[in-house]
Amino acid sequence: MRVLVVEDEPALAEVIAEGLRRHALAVDVALSGTEALDRLAVNRYAVVVLDRDLPGVHGDEVCRRIVAGHGASRVLMLTAAAGKRDLIGGLSLGADDYLAKPFDFDELVARVRALGRRPAEVVSPVLRHGDLEVDVPRHQAVRGGRFLALSRKEFAVLEMLLGARGGVVSAESLLESVWDENADPFTNAVRITISRLRAKLGDPPLIATVPGVGYRI
Repeated sequence: MRVLVVEDEPALAEVIAEGLRRHALAVDVALSGTEALDRLAVNRYAVVVLDRDLPGVHGDEVCRRIVAGHGASRVLMLTAAAGKRDLIGGLSLGADDYLAKPFDFDELVARVRALGRRPAEVVSPVLRHGDLEVDVPRHQAVRGGRFLALSRKEFAVLEMLLGARGGVVSAESLLESVWDENADPFTNAVRITISRLRAKLGDPPLIATVPGVGYRI
């Protein structure tokens, strides 16, 4: 899942971003409304964590433009104001969820993940295929009773492949969703991660390569 964090306080923005990355999410950061709109123009994000009080282009206007032109992006609005009127105001702009500062970080992660599942068919938090079971909230993968020590990227790739339910997922889609904007589009990171994931999953093989198209379970 790729997330955009829009927060004008650099230290807080980085704390949020690093915290989300520890939960196997790909995260980009924008420090202003203008920068956020620039990133949204070229990247697809499952969720936008949006501070409401932004300099320049206000968070309310960013939210309006996301709703108007980026329907696939869900908006979690952050604000220092916690009143009922502020809540109603934020949701009336089209925000999908609302969280007041200061917030519990585990709650933020849970809300981001919940929003990220909304655009498509609702996916169970526990994904299964044969003797493989992936518990997304707990970040645990088990095959045949054996716990798998997966890196964040390996876990995120496996989650995406399982979520496709047998469908083919292209390398480009994996790169866009699992890695962030710093990833080189010509990198072989996806191929290397798939290779390591196959080794950890063991036999019989679960991940098939569809030549010229991508990968599938």
